[in-house]
Amino acid sequence: MKTVQLPDGERVPALGQGTWRMGENANARADEVAALRLGIDLGMTLIDTAEMYGEGGAEKVVADAIEGQRDRVFVVTKVYPHNSSRTELPKACERSLKRLRIDAIDLYLLHWRGNTPIAETVETFEQLRSAGKIRRWGVSNFDLEDMKELLATRNGAACAANQVVYNLQHRQIEFDLLPLVTGHSPLVPSLMAYSPVGHGRGLLDNATLKKIAKRHDATPAQIALAWVLRQPGVIAIPKASNKAHVRENAQSLEIQLTEQDFADIDRVFPPPQSKQSLPML
Repeated sequence: MKTVQLPDGERVPALGQGTWRMGENANARADEVAALRLGIDLGMTLIDTAEMYGEGGAEKVVADAIEGQRDRVFVVTKVYPHNSSRTELPKACERSLKRLRIDAIDLYLLHWRGNTPIAETVETFEQLRSAGKIRRWGVSNFDLEDMKELLATRNGAACAANQVVYNLQHRQIEFDLLPLVTGHSPLVPSLMAYSPVGHGRGLLDNATLKKIAKRHDATPAQIALAWVLRQPGVIAIPKASNKAHVRENAQSLEIQLTEQDFADIDRVFPPPQSKQSLPML
């Protein structure tokens, strides 16, 4: 399994598992748990979730999936912005720990920026880390200016990761955020790419993507995922709710895209030529 090194030296899989929309349907619970467990067996041992997903339901699904194998798994979860104050953040953390049935969160992220001053959230993250409730903290949906402000904050450089949308249709981070990571600075947080195969069917129905997939005897989703995984320092967290989809995601690691593939992709999904605002899905 290809890995990415976090700023503190910890290595995690470049291909993890997302859980958005999990935990919302009791009838799907068994399949969701089985999918995550298969992913762990295939080396996708980083699992991303959030208190927002299913209002805690996804964290409970993750708890079932990692039962008996906690030491194999790197657990990422996220806190709502309205819970990111010095009084509410510790409470939200305890609730997530209880739903996940674990003693410490490996990486705890601020889901997006809210009204709480970032310095207050960072200070509280650091207190949770000192208390052993979390091992690392980070952010999500932070654009370059947000990251500059964060890194200039006291203890802001301890940020381990920034989770952002990144796929063929949304390449905005390539203009400024991504170059920071690929520059291999040990002080720059890693990037986690959510929605790496797009949102909905629009991207996967693209004719060019289908043509490239046919060249590799693969699916459009595998090509889209292989394209994200080509980037050093980027962790992709696609969601898969069934075993077939999990296996499909895992096999994307074996695809080696060619210069022709990249040229075809850039023609249809051109990289940004100027600063564009970071989308949030």
